[in-house]
Amino acid sequence: MVLPIIGAKTRRGTAPAASPASVPTVSRVLVDEGSEGQRLDNFLLKLLKGVPKTHVYRVIRSGEVRVNKGRAAADTRLLLGDEVRVPPVRTSEHSAERGDDTPAPAREFPIVYEDEHLIALDKPAGVAVHGGSGVSFGVIEQLRQARPEAKFLELVHRLDKETSGLLLIAKKRSALLALQEQFRQRETGKTYSALVLGTWPASKKVIDVALHKFLSTEGERRVRAVDADDADGRRSITLVKVAQVFADFTLLDVTIKTGRTHQIRVHLLHEGHAIAGDDKYGDFAANRALARGEAIPGVRFGRMFLHARRLQFQHPATGEVIELQAPLPAECAALLHALKPRPTAAAPKP
Repeated sequence: MVLPIIGAKTRRGTAPAASPASVPTVSRVLVDEGSEGQRLDNFLLKLLKGVPKTHVYRVIRSGEVRVNKGRAAADTRLLLGDEVRVPPVRTSEHSAERGDDTPAPAREFPIVYEDEHLIALDKPAGVAVHGGSGVSFGVIEQLRQARPEAKFLELVHRLDKETSGLLLIAKKRSALLALQEQFRQRETGKTYSALVLGTWPASKKVIDVALHKFLSTEGERRVRAVDADDADGRRSITLVKVAQVFADFTLLDVTIKTGRTHQIRVHLLHEGHAIAGDDKYGDFAANRALARGEAIPGVRFGRMFLHARRLQFQHPATGEVIELQAPLPAECAALLHALKPRPTAAAPKP
């Protein structure tokens, strides 16, 4: 993050937001370890809340933004101790009128692990990890509001809004970069619990099917399975292990070797077994029956049964192997408890 040198002091080291009636002034900020290594454009976009991106890039190109008194390009990487001159800018009056800058409500989430470098929390289903694409705010914005004293809080990775479970938040840029590199290199061990419709064949342990991401006619992000030689497809690999078999469902342990959008959901559907409660790719009639309590008498289940239950990684500072577990949410555990075990085959008569 940043430390204001000229201008009013503000929470979390951000430059003071200019009201339409106020006269903005030049400010100079020092780069601390929270922003070390960040691109200049990203640094300014985060610093100047409410200022349109086009204007931020315009003042960079014009030379009004200076790093150590010299002109700098948008992709300049900032170093610890750099001084950034930020020119007078106004936030958009229209944004203020629309309420675009209304802060997210402060919220803490169940913490599984925390130290001075990172937080591992148990994200509930139905909560986005960040704002955007029609979502005003998510976990990261709410957590920042709940911890105004925190100098740096950034998402290490992402989970779908409908998915619950373990989510890592970095408290230092050094931790963020180290952990993200582990995720890129697939050096982390992550296991999901997924309840699918039908009986999953125990012999089916590897799904190696290319995926193509596209926008639907409504502008929503979607993914489909494609042939391996499809020009728009990206190779995607999912490992599956049967954990428990029920009369009409199968509980799976799922590990992904590639991190594609909606990978687990689309891969399991491709094999003919949609995830229970999946409102994008699932069996919509079965989902309605589950939500109404008709599929399993006495139990209403209205979410997607996909939960990131296990995560293993090397601590970014000590190198120690950390393994974390997040138990199934109460509604998922209650559903499993109500399901009938699959009948075993009768022994042959002598």
